[in-house]
Amino acid sequence: MISKEIHPHQHTVTLQARSLVKGHQPLVIWMTGLSGSGKSTIANALEHKLVLTFQAHTCLLDGDNIRTGLNADLGFSEEDRRENIRRIGEVAKLMYNAGLIVITAFISPFRTDRDRVRALLPEGGFWEIFVSCPLEICQQRDPKGLYQKAINGELSEFTGVTSPYEPPDAPELEVQSDKYSVDECVEMIIARMIENKVITKSN
Repeated sequence: MISKEIHPHQHTVTLQARSLVKGHQPLVIWMTGLSGSGKSTIANALEHKLVLTFQAHTCLLDGDNIRTGLNADLGFSEEDRRENIRRIGEVAKLMYNAGLIVITAFISPFRTDRDRVRALLPEGGFWEIFVSCPLEICQQRDPKGLYQKAINGELSEFTGVTSPYEPPDAPELEVQSDKYSVDECVEMIIARMIENKVITKSN
């Protein structure tokens, strides 16, 4: 519960002013999908393209990196997973208000948690991008060996094995990482950003 003694200040510099300086609109791009679906790889490639080609001001929030710092105190129970996403959502909101294009790569398995982050931002400021990939292919990739550990009983509460994943009902975009290359997935996202005037087409 927020104390009655807390009174947030209104900023003198507006979001519109920040966007004008940066040359693009702010946006939170929330990539969700199973472990091994390619979220982090696509997110990294997308940020690289936005910075080098469009001179965009970005910040990439990735699951493992966040858990070594901001959320190092959290485990993987359902309660801790929800708190993990809640904190990340608040950080993403701060960065959005600073005028950045925020790219996230988190399994974020529960719809209610993703919807809660969406509700923090203005309409159109949150794009849920579903990085879809069949579970069996994610298990074959298993870049961190996590699926095998979960199957062996070494990991509890692992999404896709012992814990459910709830895919988005109506994402802003779905990229099928089992059918398209990383570059093709990035181009799909870039095209949608240009179409919605988040960024301006490069020369």
